[in-house]
Amino acid sequence: MELSGVGVWSHHLRFGDPAEAADAAAELDELGYSALWMPDAGGPVFEAVTNLLTATDQIVVATGILNLWMHDPAGVAASYASVTETYPGRFLMGVGVSHAVAVNNEQEPARYRRPLAAMSAFLDQLDGAEQPVPAEGRVLAALGPRMLDLAAKRARGAHPYLVTTEHTRRARQALGDGPLLLPEQTVILCTGREEARAIGDGWLRAYLALPNYANNLLRLGYAQEELDSVSDRLFDDVLAWGDEEAILRRLDEHRAAGADHVCVQVITADSTAMPRQEWRTLAAALR
Repeated sequence: MELSGVGVWSHHLRFGDPAEAADAAAELDELGYSALWMPDAGGPVFEAVTNLLTATDQIVVATGILNLWMHDPAGVAASYASVTETYPGRFLMGVGVSHAVAVNNEQEPARYRRPLAAMSAFLDQLDGAEQPVPAEGRVLAALGPRMLDLAAKRARGAHPYLVTTEHTRRARQALGDGPLLLPEQTVILCTGREEARAIGDGWLRAYLALPNYANNLLRLGYAQEELDSVSDRLFDDVLAWGDEEAILRRLDEHRAAGADHVCVQVITADSTAMPRQEWRTLAAALR
């Protein structure tokens, strides 16, 4: 699977109304997007994948990401085999370690530990399953150099989330020429900075509270003060905002930095509503 072009990343496709998600997926396929990406927080993720695949004809469906702490590897491998047999060449399984706050609970307060080792062990079990998941059928949620190295050696590539074009450049250097690099880019279609900030500031602050993302940005050279205040520089580098041309420029910058495919996450003032008009607007600009 050689993903290119632009995809759509949306929590609505996973956690929204399944019928609406299927209808939106069919339209996104017709609009020319190359992939649909969905997050995971446990539960029937493969049912959601199948829902989108059934509703579409050509588009790739990808998990961005399947939370490895919340699924049995043998069950994942069996589900992967079933989905890819029915829809050959159209499912890409992104796997990630998520975050301690999303994984730890009262029963297992220290469940999240040694994420790199946990990923390696999960991949070992996928490889050793009765119906193994091939390395070319999976990508890893990778931010830091060690996880990027693992993605290059044991998967088809990397799916970094909440990153900048500079991270894409560094990730391509770390991965080398062969593996896929499939970053997520959050975008806001708006008329100016004030509107962009009103929509994106709280959204970004929630992610900056997660150590994995905060540490990645610190590695990229941002100061802790910039994270604490959500500086304009940080906001502008992580989120692409403005009109269609501004969004397309950012996508081109990712591709110039080494991305094979960029998945766009549109956020709006109403986080509960599926941004279907914004998807149409971007699709028209991409054409």
